[in-house]
Amino acid sequence: MPVDPMLQPLVAGFAVEAQEVIQKVTMDLLELEREGLENDALAKIYTRLGRHLHTLKGSAASLGLQDLGDIAHKLEDALAPLKAHTQKMPRPVVDVLLHGLDLFMLRAQAHADGRGDYLPDPAAALAQLVAAAPPPEESAVLPGGGFAQVPPDAVSAPSAAVSAPVSAPFNPFAEAPAAPEPAGESSDAGWRVSANQVTSLMREVERLREVRLRVEERSRELERVSALLAKQGLLAETAEARTLLSGTGRSLRTDGEETSDVVDALEDGLKAITTRPTRTILDPLQRMVRDLSRQLGKEARLSVVGAEVSLDRRLLEKLQGALVHILRNAVDHGLEMPAEREKAGKHHEGALTLRVEQQGNLLYLEASDDGRGIDLNQVRKAAEKRGLVTAEEAARLNDNQVRDLIFSAGFSTRSDVTDTSGRGVGLDAVRDTVEGLQGRIEVSSTRGQGTRFVLTLPVDLGSSPVLMVRALEQFVGLPMLAVESTQLARPDMLRVGKRRTHLEYQGQLMPVVDLGARLGLRASSPPAEGQPLLIVQSGGKRVALGVDAVVGDRDLVIRPLPSEVREVAAWQGAATLSRGELLLILRPDWVVSDSEKGTVSAVSRRALVVDDSLTARALHRAMLEAGGFQVHLAASGARALERLQADTYDVVICDLDMEEMDGIELIARLRERKDTRTLPVILVSAHDSAVARERGLASGADGFLSKRECAAGRLLAEVLDVMSRRGSRA
Repeated sequence: MPVDPMLQPLVAGFAVEAQEVIQKVTMDLLELEREGLENDALAKIYTRLGRHLHTLKGSAASLGLQDLGDIAHKLEDALAPLKAHTQKMPRPVVDVLLHGLDLFMLRAQAHADGRGDYLPDPAAALAQLVAAAPPPEESAVLPGGGFAQVPPDAVSAPSAAVSAPVSAPFNPFAEAPAAPEPAGESSDAGWRVSANQVTSLMREVERLREVRLRVEERSRELERVSALLAKQGLLAETAEARTLLSGTGRSLRTDGEETSDVVDALEDGLKAITTRPTRTILDPLQRMVRDLSRQLGKEARLSVVGAEVSLDRRLLEKLQGALVHILRNAVDHGLEMPAEREKAGKHHEGALTLRVEQQGNLLYLEASDDGRGIDLNQVRKAAEKRGLVTAEEAARLNDNQVRDLIFSAGFSTRSDVTDTSGRGVGLDAVRDTVEGLQGRIEVSSTRGQGTRFVLTLPVDLGSSPVLMVRALEQFVGLPMLAVESTQLARPDMLRVGKRRTHLEYQGQLMPVVDLGARLGLRASSPPAEGQPLLIVQSGGKRVALGVDAVVGDRDLVIRPLPSEVREVAAWQGAATLSRGELLLILRPDWVVSDSEKGTVSAVSRRALVVDDSLTARALHRAMLEAGGFQVHLAASGARALERLQADTYDVVICDLDMEEMDGIELIARLRERKDTRTLPVILVSAHDSAVARERGLASGADGFLSKRECAAGRLLAEVLDVMSRRGSRA
């Protein structure tokens, strides 16, 4: 029966609402088939299920969607006999109800697209929904621990048009088939805008936020001028000017506060439009894990942490496929069969965990399992068999490099092809997806204990709260989400050892890290009394970070670093302050990592970095300072020559391509002068071609690096090597 055209917009809205309700029902069904639920909890879930199904039936009937009302009614019939039983729901019944929900959603979307008349009558499939569900007394656990199996065609309609979709779980992410163009007005009553238009609007909001920061800075400047006039002693002569300045300052503060409210409202509104909770892609994965586990004869439970984090819709859509690959791989390859798990002392049900965390403009997605772990010998043999590496190359690889082979195109440890694996397509697609999003993926594994994948991705939508701190004269930012609290150092709180200082905090001892020493600006020393200590956490680790001063918190737009230097360990991005200064933002996971690694005591070696890119200068400086260098910067070749006339340096790092005077011309000028003729010079270029390298070395440079090689951490090693060859102090 066709839907009344007047009700078509309401039907489209009902389909969206139905999908949300069905997801809740699905989660409840998955919970009901698990063990260990209290009777009260079981009763509440059964009651909630009945209420949701009744809501679907009533809403469908009110819109004249009789077929949907019949499906919901049959699902209620299948559920009704179980409400009086205080036991978990038998899996065959769960199978039937889940397939019924698939059928309901398939037809709901068809009605929303105006294709309801093109679907066959579901009467036959509806009759079997209840018939296929065994009575409660017959659906108990069978002898031997198995469950009664529902025939694959038990819920399929005779018509192929219905049976095919019913036999596979409904995919909420798949695009709906093209529908006939409905007559009259479109059923979509909302605005249609492109992603580029929304992104452009967000950029304008970011500009408005920067204007607000400048207004705040102007207000502070007026206060300083007023205070300066008061100090002159000419109180009578400057009274009128000071009154005027004071009034203007108050007005500016009021305008700044109002501007801040407007910016926050605009940003919140845009985020509401462009983002959605990660649970929209994570919750459906529960059903996928459940169905795949049953297909393989395994048992698995997926736990999700951080599903409330909201992200860009486009990012979520791209990540969904990657997470599906990782979880399918974990169930198929990682988890053992129930009997094997119990023999190893594990619970018969495998544990999968997805954790989502956002810190500043970085998103961390962690997927872990408690399965058998990665067999490195098996990976080596599979890689050799598939021609990915030779036997000699495989023998030289360390454990981390062997684990990375699982991301190679065409890699698989299976010799046969199954429905879930064996084709060599999976983790290589995950890596390509993550790298296409300017992120990275890492894997760690312990044999017999499990495997963990960590995806790190930049998120560049909107501003983030940042705590600005100072170490010596260097200002850096730290995402506020990583800062638990701030303490002032007291002698009774500190435990000073020979190699490390610890802070007693909430009954625990945590290591104290000196930010200045961590950045290579000075030698490490215990914090002085009254020095600020930030309690920083990331990935379950916590440290007390000693800083020289806490400048204050800022709402800043954190931009990802250029691709050539994105892999620098210490920095996750950069933000622009009110006066245009660049503020580098620390990575919390780097801060809490072992501070003894990569920290070098200060040595009086001096380096000059010459680059017309502000970001490149800052990042080269950070890497060299972490190696104990004192670094000066120059934005052009001419400025570098001025620096070299006034100071002496042990090495020069220069960009090859600069306006006015490029790196080759600068080298020629240096080789002409007696005092700089033997000065080590390293050229850095965005071009990693043999021609550029030969051209740079032929000009007299001692070394040549691409910016990608710098990002991979080779800059410091190359500098020390060049200085050693030149006979400088290394």
